Amino acid sequence: MMRTRPLKVALLGCGVVGSEVARIMTTHADDLAARIGAPVELAGIAVRRPDKVRDGVPAELVTTDATALVKRGDIDVVVEVIGGIEPARGLITTAFEHGASVVSANKALVAADGAALHAAAQQHDADLYYEAAVAGAIPLVRPLRESLAGDKVNRVLGIVNGTTNFILDKMDGSGAGYSEALDEATALGYAEADPTADVEGFDAAAKAAILAGIAFHTRVRLDDVHREGITEVTAADIASAKRMGCTVKLLAICERAADGASVTARVHPAMIPLSHPLASVREAYNAVFIESDAAGQLMFYGPGAGGSPTASAVLGDLVAVCRNKIAGATGPGESAYTRLPVSPMGEVVTRYHISLDVADKPGVLAQVATVFAEHGVSIDTVRQQGKDGEASLVVVTHRAADAALSSTVGALRELDTVRGVASIMRVEGE
Repeated sequence: MMRTRPLKVALLGCGVVGSEVARIMTTHADDLAARIGAPVELAGIAVRRPDKVRDGVPAELVTTDATALVKRGDIDVVVEVIGGIEPARGLITTAFEHGASVVSANKALVAADGAALHAAAQQHDADLYYEAAVAGAIPLVRPLRESLAGDKVNRVLGIVNGTTNFILDKMDGSGAGYSEALDEATALGYAEADPTADVEGFDAAAKAAILAGIAFHTRVRLDDVHREGITEVTAADIASAKRMGCTVKLLAICERAADGASVTARVHPAMIPLSHPLASVREAYNAVFIESDAAGQLMFYGPGAGGSPTASAVLGDLVAVCRNKIAGATGPGESAYTRLPVSPMGEVVTRYHISLDVADKPGVLAQVATVFAEHGVSIDTVRQQGKDGEASLVVVTHRAADAALSSTVGALRELDTVRGVASIMRVEGE
């Protein structure tokens, strides 16, 4: 039997995602009610600019007083899609204090302060759901939190930022440089006017922190994630990758150590073989691999951003939270019982592709090889090209610790025959 009293929802933010949430709630009201077991009523929409025209959004629901909206006392669920740290954090905390559960798409806030938010939700017997904070419409948070709750996850590897994937894909396909590819991404609406959060890896790092925390049942903050962006990736790097049978992707990598005593979380560009499924992820799409003991390898693929895809994830959480409200229960909260430390990047072991500008004369390769050997870094392959007294030397290593590689590169810079280090890139997915 369906409950007749509607569940009231407050919407914080009515931009690209928020307006789509409001539209779906209005146009699919009957379907949502049938799935939940009770009507869902959009009770108020908090915005900064009330005079802006918002198609399909009832003007009588719009307010600029977000605090008053979440304090009303009759709100069952608050949907937060305004982003940023404040005022979102204060509004979410206030919502908990006044009896509301929260659905959020705020990756920055969850990555920075998820533990405190989960504690506040638990204190007030409320839910905190945030599927939309990671990879848009792709279901990742709920499978990790629920479907794989009985398994042991060892690795999460994926493309979680559509803007950077679009840029790198265009560089790979056309031979364009970074600036030209960024300009195209901006013109098509894939990149913001200020693309820093995307191209410098901040967006992906926040998502990596969230995924690592859930996957490994430990607390991983944004500051724990090693971060490198794509601004230094050149057309020459893309060409080198092609010669190796690889392509370049910005990857989020979360791993459990082999001994199970620690975890790592990192975001950086990497070469991956064309045979790897992630190599075929094109344009602004996202894809994530999850590796676990029992389930083996799982891949999740789809649109990672945009109004409709993100709204889909928000509405999925809204249905789950509303069902919990009717049942008088709450869903899974934070699981951080393992308390595993997050190892620094220096301890991460992977392969490397190093491009050196060197003098074109006898003995250079021997000098370079000696430096690698002295620092305990084993060489897999070497390719050398020379002309008119100058040469390029490309070295691909076997797996080595980041700290060992860093000291190796420092020693290489001291050689008179090494003119410079053109690029260093990790090699993943093998």
